[in-house]
Amino acid sequence: MMLTIHRLAQYLKCNLRMTLYLKSYILVWSSFLALSGFAQSALNAPLKIIVGAPPGGTTDTTARIVAHALGTQLSRNVIVENHPGAGGNLAAEWVAQAPADGNTLLMCFTSHAINASLYPNLNFNPIKDFTPITLVASSPSVLVASPSLGIRSLSELITYAKSHPGKLNFAIGALGSSLHMAGEEFKMRSGLYIVNIPYRGTAPAVQDLLAGQVELMFAAVGNVQQHIKSGKLIALGVTSTRSIDSLPNVPPIAQILPGFESSAWFGLLGPAGMSPSTQKELLQATRQVLSLPDVRKKIEMEGATVVSSSGPEFSNFLSSEVLRWKKVVAYSGAKPE
Repeated sequence: MMLTIHRLAQYLKCNLRMTLYLKSYILVWSSFLALSGFAQSALNAPLKIIVGAPPGGTTDTTARIVAHALGTQLSRNVIVENHPGAGGNLAAEWVAQAPADGNTLLMCFTSHAINASLYPNLNFNPIKDFTPITLVASSPSVLVASPSLGIRSLSELITYAKSHPGKLNFAIGALGSSLHMAGEEFKMRSGLYIVNIPYRGTAPAVQDLLAGQVELMFAAVGNVQQHIKSGKLIALGVTSTRSIDSLPNVPPIAQILPGFESSAWFGLLGPAGMSPSTQKELLQATRQVLSLPDVRKKIEMEGATVVSSSGPEFSNFLSSEVLRWKKVVAYSGAKPE
């Protein structure tokens, strides 16, 4: 009798262990499936590239060129969302607050560095709140003049402006933009007094320049190249340190004003806290697509040149740009609208 009770106790004890073991096994396996499902869901989620500019501009077009090729490279859906406003700050804040899972990126542009000084109360830090992926491309601009001004060279412009302070004016397509700050840096280095005429957009600014209502403008090459070729606008100098292929006969402004250089640029940032492996994967994929001849050709058609930097290179570049534009913004006295 005692032996039977002993065996029964052993049997129950064994079954209890087996039950606990099965429960633990089921719990672990369920957790694994849940995590796998989450990971798969994250992988299947679209990668969003947020653009702080309206559709149709160079920043938006560059983002869409990259997004299309990146989707093929990563075998996933990559979409572009436009969140224009406040010089790109709305889009930047959106990305800064997004999960750092690699599913949300920002196609930032030059104003990202300018805004660090232009806007005193940003809700994000333009450097610390982001993970640098790569500097995608850069694009020099060109100083153009109305033919009615009768000036054909940069030297003539400087001579005339010095003897007629305040008589000339710059058309400004967007306050705080790289083109606005190019004009401010030009005035700072040359010591000229040229009046700013602000417009709500590049298109109306160019139209008034063509009509002779304003005399001067720093413009993206793609926006005025045809007008230069047709003689409707006079190109006085490019903002790069060397001549550019699309305007080979237009000298760099730096030949007259040593040290002058001002190019618009476009880069990919993710939220701060992104894992090194995710950052590396996105960098490698982006640099791969930027090496494709078709992608490079499309970006060059926008008047830009592919850069494709490493993450640390982009980080250092961004820091230097923030410091550089701080001086120009202070000189300009510009205030956000």
